[in-house]
Amino acid sequence: MAENTPIVLVENDATLAERMSFDLSKAGYQVSIADNAKIGLEQVKKLRPALVAVDRALPGDSALTLVPQLRESGCVAPILLLMSHDSIADRIVCFESGADDYFLKPYQASNFLRAVGLYLNSNVPLGEQLRFGDLILDLVSHRVIRNEHAIDLTVKEFELLRYLMSYPEIELTREQILENVWGYDFLGESNVIEVYVRYLRLKLEKDGGKRLIQTVRGVGYVLRD
Repeated sequence: MAENTPIVLVENDATLAERMSFDLSKAGYQVSIADNAKIGLEQVKKLRPALVAVDRALPGDSALTLVPQLRESGCVAPILLLMSHDSIADRIVCFESGADDYFLKPYQASNFLRAVGLYLNSNVPLGEQLRFGDLILDLVSHRVIRNEHAIDLTVKEFELLRYLMSYPEIELTREQILENVWGYDFLGESNVIEVYVRYLRLKLEKDGGKRLIQTVRGVGYVLRD
């Protein structure tokens, strides 16, 4: 499945970029390297890769600037950040930028390739769908359709919508959503959920669709017609 799958790697450390590119190429991926955020953005627009990997350590905050630029340009491919730290604050910064996940330095080929494989290989049984009113979520093709219109979602937007659609009419707490969608239990003041709910609402309601994701004050969210 990896054969010729395009990946853009945005990494300004030439030695690390060469090593990561070698590992990806050996695994069957087609790799394009950008050594700065500007070139990375241009390559993603041109190549429309299946996945983008960005080093958090790009000069300044260009990595965190690049990720939202990629999303604004229409990129819905998984975006992974290479980070040096694994604190709650670092995770929040990663997810609130629009990235789907992160992997940690020092770089280890096995861990990195496993992370890439998780996002590019689907083991979901054929024909499985979730439906709520006029909203259809296909777990195989990762397509979302509402009123016969396809909606492009990023990986995390898709996972959030899938979780909400798995428990329709049930009030889900912020803690439940964080743990099941982002994979960690954080009870602080992060607004990562609010950010992604806003993204989802904008896309689901773009053509005049009725609001389905309702806020439950003091609790979390519920999918309700």
